[in-house]
Amino acid sequence: MKSFPLLPAGRAFQTACSRTGTKRGFTLFEIAVVLFIIALMALLVMPSVGRFQMSQLKEQARRLAGRSQFLFDQAATQKLVLRLTFNLDANNYSVTRLDPHSPNPAFVPDLDPGMGPVQLPKNVRLRDVTVQDIGTISRGTISCNYYPEGYVDATIIHLADPAGRVYTLVFAPLTGKVAINLGDGMPGQVRKPS
Repeated sequence: MKSFPLLPAGRAFQTACSRTGTKRGFTLFEIAVVLFIIALMALLVMPSVGRFQMSQLKEQARRLAGRSQFLFDQAATQKLVLRLTFNLDANNYSVTRLDPHSPNPAFVPDLDPGMGPVQLPKNVRLRDVTVQDIGTISRGTISCNYYPEGYVDATIIHLADPAGRVYTLVFAPLTGKVAINLGDGMPGQVRKPS
């Protein structure tokens, strides 16, 4: 059996490097390839971040439209006045109910499961809300009502994201249907129920 002389660990590495003549480090070409790969990955990831924000905006528009349609149906079937209140400063909306047949009618928070206040994500904001016979606001609170006779106050809501994309929600007074449009709808589109 052949035995090798034992060298200290640092010295063995030094000796091995000096025998092969190699030096440790990266060439300019290797660094350029790594930078190219990083730039390529960034180009692929950045558009998906924008799509994520857009999908959150669209999701919140659909969620609000679904809530509105549900309130329209509930007001008619339960013979109640339901109120959807938008707090633009806190960036949320909530539901209250009024039983017109109670001895002291007053709006109280809706305690049904799933009807609690909805806080919008920080990258989706209530830009402005227009309600017929009230007007347009971009600060404070405003409410639209759903009536037991089967109609809702004509309402236009603009949801926006930091990139400036806007979804416009338009509540149809007689049917309760909500139109969701990408883009900025004008407040003049709100019509009084016939």
